[in-house]
Amino acid sequence: MQRNSKIPQSQARRGPIVLVGMMGVGKSTVGRRLAARLGLSFVDADEEIEKAAGMSVAEIFERYGESYFRDGERRVIARLMDGAPKVIATGGGAFMQDDTRRLILEVATAIWLDADIDILVDRVARRESRPLLKNRDPRVVLTELAAVRNPIYALAPIHVKSIAAPHEVAVERIMEQLTAWH
Repeated sequence: MQRNSKIPQSQARRGPIVLVGMMGVGKSTVGRRLAARLGLSFVDADEEIEKAAGMSVAEIFERYGESYFRDGERRVIARLMDGAPKVIATGGGAFMQDDTRRLILEVATAIWLDADIDILVDRVARRESRPLLKNRDPRVVLTELAAVRNPIYALAPIHVKSIAAPHEVAVERIMEQLTAWH
């Protein structure tokens, strides 16, 4: 596979690249590698929310609830959509919010990073900081979330399947899709 280290010119005019998808799919890890490949900066929306709030996502959920978190998430993502080319990893629920999704689709290139439930369950088991999984069976939660979220994620113009392989494989697939899409 040929390695393309330059961002396509049409992408440079398009603004940010935003990765959407379920928790555990690898948006942050793949996003960092994709940004490095494209020579762009990388921003993790959840990390930006944590900086703005002065507490972790889990703490925000616990203290204030999901709707409070989603409001802060919406404001942070709107700030990140300044039009400058960069790669942004969003939280799993960000694209589910109408205003956030509309903004992403208008000013960015949205990429749905998708994976089978078995892969997601394996990956989320490695981290215990996911509020939606607290005291619940990850397979059940992820299956229920996927049933609701996948049709919305499918609104992203680019769809890349992540498999049980090194994240670099997903980066290669995204590069191919970005080149073909433009």
